[in-house]
Amino acid sequence: MAKRKMSTFERLQRGTLKLSREQRKELAERLHAADPGLTIVHPDAAGIDVGNESHFVAVPAGRDAQPVREFGSWTADLQRMAAWLKACGIRTVAMQSTGVYWIAVQEVLEEAGLEVYLVNARGTKNLPGRKSDVQECQWLMKLHTYGLLRNSFRPAEEIRTVRTIWRQRDRLVKDAGRAIQQIQKALTTMNIRLANAISDVSGVTGLAIIRAILKGERDPRVLAKLRDRRIQASEEEVVHSLEGHWRDDVLFELQQVVEGYDFYQGQIGACDQELQKYLAVLPDRRREREVEVVDTGEAKGSKKRRKSKAERKGKTRRKNQPGFELGVELHRIFGVDLTRIDGIDIMTSQVILSEVGPDLTDFPDEDQFASWLELAPRRNITGRKVISQRSRESKNRVANALRMAAEALSRSDSYLGARYRQLRGRKDGKVAVKAMARHLACLVYRLVTKGQDYVDRGAAYFEKKRSQRELDGLRRKATELGMKVVPAT
Repeated sequence: MAKRKMSTFERLQRGTLKLSREQRKELAERLHAADPGLTIVHPDAAGIDVGNESHFVAVPAGRDAQPVREFGSWTADLQRMAAWLKACGIRTVAMQSTGVYWIAVQEVLEEAGLEVYLVNARGTKNLPGRKSDVQECQWLMKLHTYGLLRNSFRPAEEIRTVRTIWRQRDRLVKDAGRAIQQIQKALTTMNIRLANAISDVSGVTGLAIIRAILKGERDPRVLAKLRDRRIQASEEEVVHSLEGHWRDDVLFELQQVVEGYDFYQGQIGACDQELQKYLAVLPDRRREREVEVVDTGEAKGSKKRRKSKAERKGKTRRKNQPGFELGVELHRIFGVDLTRIDGIDIMTSQVILSEVGPDLTDFPDEDQFASWLELAPRRNITGRKVISQRSRESKNRVANALRMAAEALSRSDSYLGARYRQLRGRKDGKVAVKAMARHLACLVYRLVTKGQDYVDRGAAYFEKKRSQRELDGLRRKATELGMKVVPAT
């Protein structure tokens, strides 16, 4: 149900105040003044303009004879920067998340006991006039002094190690995918139409035939004998697809690409081993739940573990899925089985874990979580009216994974599938995907924070509720017109 719009009387009674455009302009002018007249939130604040070769640091006037200094990017100078800040009585520091240059600065400052605010450059870019490094660090210091900067979310250290391995693995998977495309291109150049006979040239049959070709085998019938019994194409069809023009230069290219593909697969296997090691040290968040036990002669009071969706579907594993039991590890770490939510699979759950971790309490509620994912509506309001509503491009990996999960619901015979199809019927494609991704994000937040399992109520339940809502709407409209809705006999 949509939230009712608050009247002006109710808003004034609650004391809710939203700044108009003129008030925001006045506030900006006050910030640029020598004495803005604002409440000082962080009196011992400093600002750092992070760069590649050097960093500019500003402290309040009176703390040092030279309130703005430049320090090098090497570790010794970063430690000298931390010692100077502590000598100036600084307790908290604000800096922008510029590339990866800020990581070393933050680590050194936090080791020195300073509180570091990592802020988004989007909220600090309104500095008027010509921009310089000295002005930038002073501007950051001023904004942070008056508490006008928000600290960025960063997961715990053990989650950041998992994130590093998972992102590296994702890059390797994409590189392996490009290698498969090059393999198909080389085969097509020689008119080897293997991709038309089998669905995946990088599968068991495809790689066996390709490796035999690289070893010198050219007889199509001998190559067709390597087909797996599960291939739907007949042996005769595979034979015809392997008749082509053998070119030495393209065969050399194919050899190089296959060796590169094998290298990527080896690197992916090494990442899986490292990932399993880091996941094993994460704490177990599973909560004790009362599970219905089927009468199988077990002792009274014993508990039976409920199988995850991946376990119920069998032991089939996606091609790019890690080689170990990732679903079991994710269930242990999250405390709940996120794959019970239709559209969310093991890989999507792993993306959520590696990017935000199993503890979502840093976000006050699900709306804040969806807003951080850039899945919430972005409206510009003036005079209590929406003057623009545009989505901002986001590269958030969790949001992209949830969008893909939303698109997978198009043919799902579930409550979420019916909800997504209704959204597609009412809204534009991208808008519907974003709205459904936001709903999935809220479900993930509820399950992780409350430790409850998701239960699908089915598409029929959603259609029943939708029909009831439409009927209630017709009755309200008829009542307003002085009429009455009568069921057809």
